[in-house]
Amino acid sequence: MNELPLEKTTVASLADPGLAHEPPPADLDYGWHSNNRVVLLENGEAYFPRVFEVLRQARDEILLETFILYEDKVGHELHRLLIDAAQRGVRVTVSLDGFGSGELSTAFLAAMSNAGVRLQIFDPARPIFGVRTNWFHRLHRKIVVVDGSIAFVGGINFSADHLADFGPQAKQDYAVEIQGPAVVDIHHFALAQGDRPARARYWWQRRRQRRRELALNEHDGQVRLVYRDNRQHRNDIEEVYRLALRGARQRVVIANAYFFPGYRLLREIRNAARRGVEVRLILQGEPDMLVARLAARMLYDYLLKDGVHIYEYCKRPLHGKVALVDDDWSTVGSSNLDPLSLSLNLEANVLIRDRAFTRELYKRLDWLSREHCQAMPAKGAARGRLWRLTVGFLVFHILRHFPAWAGWLPAHKPRLQPFGQAEDETESRHEPH
Repeated sequence: MNELPLEKTTVASLADPGLAHEPPPADLDYGWHSNNRVVLLENGEAYFPRVFEVLRQARDEILLETFILYEDKVGHELHRLLIDAAQRGVRVTVSLDGFGSGELSTAFLAAMSNAGVRLQIFDPARPIFGVRTNWFHRLHRKIVVVDGSIAFVGGINFSADHLADFGPQAKQDYAVEIQGPAVVDIHHFALAQGDRPARARYWWQRRRQRRRELALNEHDGQVRLVYRDNRQHRNDIEEVYRLALRGARQRVVIANAYFFPGYRLLREIRNAARRGVEVRLILQGEPDMLVARLAARMLYDYLLKDGVHIYEYCKRPLHGKVALVDDDWSTVGSSNLDPLSLSLNLEANVLIRDRAFTRELYKRLDWLSREHCQAMPAKGAARGRLWRLTVGFLVFHILRHFPAWAGWLPAHKPRLQPFGQAEDETESRHEPH
């Protein structure tokens, strides 16, 4: 992996402050870029200090998107750093999800806004009788871009439950730091907000795109941004998983918090194991939501009988969304392999072709599965009882069709709104008419 200077800025728009918040022009899917430096960051102990160090050094621009921001020790430190940056003239844009960060106080948000932070809330809504109701189509991405030259992408939110001292419910998770040409695309994506680039629309364009993917050389340091939205990029993350699995020859390791993919992705996982690839799944054994484990276990029989190795991580809740294939392909990001991430939420992953990075990720996941996981037995898995088969069948199909059913519910189109406007609109919704 190539070392790049922290000072290198590759985004021309930084030279003109007037261009900082203008949406970039539309483009096709983001491609692969070589000669990047990629560093794996495991858990909050590695992630928060590094992100905060880079925020302190910011000179021109900070772009930050996160699903969850809490008013805890992590959130308060981020809050202070963003205000400090804005007050010294850095252009700061923060995008928060209206559900995941829905419990932030007005004072906490107003302090940032008053300091000059451009604060945006995705689909804000006030609770009804204390219950948040805006469950679907969430902004689930976790992206930070500083000065157009350093980017962070992964699954770690800005909350103290990603630190080991939080206790038994501290989350196990991953992110990456990227420096190099790929940051231009991540910066472009973070600036674009609601105006996402268009995807290759016709089948022959998509076919050419897949051929380019398969024809990649094996040079290290290659990075590509891939994302999911609810317009023309609905299946992109699932498609790159399927393509990588189809080309697997030696091994596959997937560590995912909420595992309940559709038939096509399940079939590629099973087919890889059938042709002799070592396939290892690391899933939740101590979940933060019990339904996550129950749903995943509905699939165990189908996968175990064809040679897939399944491990449940039992030390603490698994929140990671990472995978690797063979020696030089891996992905890190925000997307789970479940109906919410694959069919409803706004997600972002990076794909990485780098042997040193993939070796490091494999080393960490291999240690995790051997030291802190329980292997699910291929024989003796619960099967055969009519009631269990019936419940499994019903749960599987309910969860798989859930995104389509949720789309039938009457709802407004989710929007990214400036902080002040978001407050005004949510208040007006609850005024008596």
